[in-house]
Amino acid sequence: MDNKKIKNLQAGDSVQSFFLVKAADCKTTNNNKHYLDLTLVDQTGEINAKLWDHNPEEGPQYSPNSLVKVKGTTNEWQNRLQLKIEKIRMATDGDGLEIGDFVPAAPYSPEFMYTEIESYMNKIKNQDMRNIVKSIVTANKEKLLLYPAAKQNHHAVRSGLMYHIMTMLQMGEKASEVYVGLNRDLLFSGIILHDIAKTAEMNASELGIVSEYTIEGELLGHIIQGIKMIEQTAIAVGADREVSLLLQHMILSHHYEPEFGSPKRPMIPEAEILHYLDMMDARMYDMGRVLGSVEEGKLSEKVWLLNNRKLYKPSLKNEDQQ
Repeated sequence: MDNKKIKNLQAGDSVQSFFLVKAADCKTTNNNKHYLDLTLVDQTGEINAKLWDHNPEEGPQYSPNSLVKVKGTTNEWQNRLQLKIEKIRMATDGDGLEIGDFVPAAPYSPEFMYTEIESYMNKIKNQDMRNIVKSIVTANKEKLLLYPAAKQNHHAVRSGLMYHIMTMLQMGEKASEVYVGLNRDLLFSGIILHDIAKTAEMNASELGIVSEYTIEGELLGHIIQGIKMIEQTAIAVGADREVSLLLQHMILSHHYEPEFGSPKRPMIPEAEILHYLDMMDARMYDMGRVLGSVEEGKLSEKVWLLNNRKLYKPSLKNEDQQ
């Protein structure tokens, strides 16, 4: 067994390792042959895998959140790494594996990140805003501790949603020190709530792996669901109408463009800052994830999430971190 980690795989590598199944689907080729399409993960990342000429009526069903042992070869398909499976089997008790060891997770514990977010909630001086935010966060705490920020894109790891919120709050606090006219209460509240409805948009397991979107998530999406949460909570706590409207606008406009789900662009400075903090944090996360497996002085493969750009990892040292 070579037990290669996903982040270290390159095209042409032979692979014989254990992985966690994130998603599994039996599909059909143009010539009507069945194949198994899998998304495999370990703590370092994920990779698409194909088992060709698969008979769905024979052998075990490889379902999400199960551990499998895979033998195969990596190749490149449409600028993305893919694993061609030669052999696959379910992991057994005799393999002595812990499923939690295969789940990609945020770099901090859920408890620490939740405490950090609580500290920012306590900095919100406007009573109505603080009541709305605390009520929504407390109601969603159980899911918030585990949920990723997305099914496949940025921060798609266990507790990734909290990690995304925490780092945005840290950046938002710095931005408010530069742009002193910003309403920090509104900015902190908007950051905490901007993606909170992803806990209702997606269904995730106890491992923090999203299996599917909810019916309401498919029909409405987390932006509209978030607005509903704020509206209902604001009424329940007797909040000022303008406070509710401003928070709803923060969530409604944070994707900026109609084609990305925001029917209104930001109309207040705090909403403008929220959008760019969101974009910046997502981009920095994706860049860090990709460059983590790139050698110094080398280029990465094209990254679909970053508009098919290649990234370069300089050999130049960061003097501040030495």
